[in-house]
Amino acid sequence: MSSVLAIFLQELPGPVLVLGIFLPVTLLLLLLIAYFRIKLMAVEEELAQTSDRQNKFGPSLRKRMR
Repeated sequence: MSSVLAIFLQELPGPVLVLGIFLPVTLLLLLLIAYFRIKLMAVEEELAQTSDRQNKFGPSLRKRMR
């Protein structure tokens, strides 16, 4: 198995391996991390606003429902 890997690495130049495979995959992963971080911050902000509204109007709404 190691000989197959050694032959593959000998036939494929290093820059092609780095620029063609590792760099695009790394950039894609970083892009996904940034995207999900932005989405998470938006959801956290929305939850905070919802929590503020519940704390502000919660008791009066509960009294009306009873």
